[in-house]
Amino acid sequence: MSDRSRSSPAWWTPSAHADRRPFLIGRNRIQAAFRHHFATQDFVEVDTATLQVSPGNEAHLHAFATEALGHDGSAAPLYLHTSPEFACKKLLSAGETRITCFAHVYRNRERGSLHHPEFTMLEWYRVGQSYETLMQDCAELLALAAQTAGTGRFAYNGKTADPFATPERISVADAFTRYADIDLLATIASDGTTDRDALATQMRAKALRVADDDTWADLFSRIIVDKVEPNLGLGRATILDRYPVAEAALARPCADDPRVAERFELYACGVELANAFGELTDPAEQRRRFEAEMVEKQRVYGETYPLDEDFLEALAIMPQASGIALGFDRLVMLATGALRIDQVIWAPVTETHLG
Repeated sequence: MSDRSRSSPAWWTPSAHADRRPFLIGRNRIQAAFRHHFATQDFVEVDTATLQVSPGNEAHLHAFATEALGHDGSAAPLYLHTSPEFACKKLLSAGETRITCFAHVYRNRERGSLHHPEFTMLEWYRVGQSYETLMQDCAELLALAAQTAGTGRFAYNGKTADPFATPERISVADAFTRYADIDLLATIASDGTTDRDALATQMRAKALRVADDDTWADLFSRIIVDKVEPNLGLGRATILDRYPVAEAALARPCADDPRVAERFELYACGVELANAFGELTDPAEQRRRFEAEMVEKQRVYGETYPLDEDFLEALAIMPQASGIALGFDRLVMLATGALRIDQVIWAPVTETHLG
C-alpha cells in the first residue's frame, strides 16, 4: 500500500479518467487542427532531441540533469531541454525556412494549476519574416483552437476573453505607465543598461514593495506579476510587446529604440500563453547575454548551466528569422474549459512529496 495519502483519485483510475477524457479528446483535436494549419502554409514539422548539452541559459529556468556514460564508464553531463529552441535554430542554420515543433519540455521547480514539470511546447519559426507576422499567427491559432473546441470564449479563474477578437497590442513601457504609473524607459540607458535606484525610487513613491537586495530585474518582475499581468487578456487576448533588452536575452533590439527588443508575450484571461522574438543572430552578443544570465543564476540559486557552443557557432550562419514558443497545454485548458493543466495531459507526472 502506498505510504502517501491522496486528496483525490489518481489520474489512472477509471472515474478520474472519465472526468478528464473530454479535455484530452479536445486536446487531440486541437493538435490535429494546428498541424493541418501549419502544413497548409508549407511548414515542416521537426522532432528535436530531448537530451542537450545545455538546457538553456535563462537565469530563472531550472532544468533536470542527468549524465551520459561512455563505454569506459566515464560520465558527461546532459540535461532535459527546457525548450527545443536551440535545436530549432540550428535547423534554420542548416537551411530550413519554416519549421514547427511539438516538443515535450522539462522545467524543474514548477508545479501548479498552470505549471507541470513536463509539458508540451509548440514552437514555430519563420525565416526572413518579422516578428509581427507571429502576432497574426497567434490570432489565427486562438480562433482555430476555439473553433475546434466548439467554444465562443476562453475562461480561466473568473476571467474571460473572446478568442475571435483582434488581440490588443501594448508595449511593456505603456503597460507600466497604465497599470503601475511607472516610467520604465526612464530607468534604461540608451545602451540598454538599467538603473536599479531609479526604478526603486519610482516604486517607493507609489508605495510598492522594494527590498534592499532587489536588483532592477527583481523590481521589473514584481511590477509585471503584481500590476501588469492581472490586467492582460481580459475581454480579448493581449500582446505585450517591446520588452527591455535586459529582459530579452534571445531577441534583437528594436530598430527605432535600442533600449527595447523585438520580444512579445501573448496573454488570454490573465494567463501567459506564448513568448516570441525577432531572433538575435549575433553570436558574440548572444554569448555576452548568456554569460550575464548565468552570473545572475549563480547569484540567486548558486548554480549555472553550460553554454551550447554548437548553438553559438550555428548562430553565426543563421539567417534573420522570427520564432515563438507557445504553451500548448495552457491554450488547450482555455479552449476546453479545464481548470488545471494536469486535466489536459494524458499521463501526468506522478506528484512526489519531498520532506
